[in-house]
Amino acid sequence: MWPDRRIIDLFKTEFPIVLGPMAGVMDAELATAVAQGGGVASLPCAMITPDKAREQVHIFRQRVSAPINLNFFCHKAVDADPAREAIWRQRLAPYYREHGLDPNAQINAANRAPFDAAFCAVVEELKPEIVSFHFGLPEPKLLERVKATGAVILSSATTVKEAIWLEENGADVIIAQGAEAGGHRGMFLTENIAEQPGTFALVPQVVDAVRVPVIAAGGIADGRGIAAAFALGASGVQIGTAYLRCPESKVIPAARVMLAQASDESTVITNVMTGRPARGVANRLMREVGPISPDAPAFPHAATALGPLKAAAEKQGKVDFTNLWAGQAVRMGKEMPAAELTRALAGAALARMGTLSQA
Repeated sequence: MWPDRRIIDLFKTEFPIVLGPMAGVMDAELATAVAQGGGVASLPCAMITPDKAREQVHIFRQRVSAPINLNFFCHKAVDADPAREAIWRQRLAPYYREHGLDPNAQINAANRAPFDAAFCAVVEELKPEIVSFHFGLPEPKLLERVKATGAVILSSATTVKEAIWLEENGADVIIAQGAEAGGHRGMFLTENIAEQPGTFALVPQVVDAVRVPVIAAGGIADGRGIAAAFALGASGVQIGTAYLRCPESKVIPAARVMLAQASDESTVITNVMTGRPARGVANRLMREVGPISPDAPAFPHAATALGPLKAAAEKQGKVDFTNLWAGQAVRMGKEMPAAELTRALAGAALARMGTLSQA
């Protein structure tokens, strides 16, 4: 009944719906629920240790027999710049004083490490059916080791040029990430945010440019969006924001309130939270310092100085300094179990495509 079965056949799942890997707000519980609903489970590994990844995969395997996608960042790591860090701390100093914090205190570095040999060994040990990357692909030798496990390789493209590069360099499936998508932009061949195309302009152009299956991502949160993606040539969809308010997510209560109250105008692309462009619901810091600030240190070092502020504000029930990554379809999220939501999304999409085929 799906017009394109390549993703279903490749991943061996009931539906071509991939859970967006959302670091910091989900774990094996949400992944398991989506798999039980017939979707493709994802586990974000960019902010956890190899041991934690092993633990999460073991939990998933014990609860459900289904494929799993392990997601990693593969950015080029850069050392912290003390001079730029000092400027950033000075910019944040009023917030530190407001919360009774010392802006000069020692802080643990932000923990967003790129895919490396240690995590490659985890992949070789656990043999996930799918491995996805953000910000391009890892170095060739590491990618060869991942491919040798039999994993299907996914990576995000935000432009046609990036999609072609990914196919030429070993990706089996391209995620076409439109500007509407929540979280970090997967851009790696450009730094120009202004040129980022939207999902429904990007998807058909990527489909025309590559031979591998294409997964549409960004602004898709219901059956209409899924049907539209397939009409434009996508073989599947990746959905994250729609699952944020599910009971299985780890979104904190104050953030859930913000997500529930969000509208189509609530999200912005910002660099002040981590140092790299990402879309999220605007918080106090984004409004007052950004959303784009030249003072923000390079990724992920901007997040380091925000750590104490985030913790202090959250103790007061505030999300002034908390990442609220979400896409432009945030108001379409549902407060319902993730398995039920997955089946509802698939059912609505199939009904819509059936209606269109009969018209």
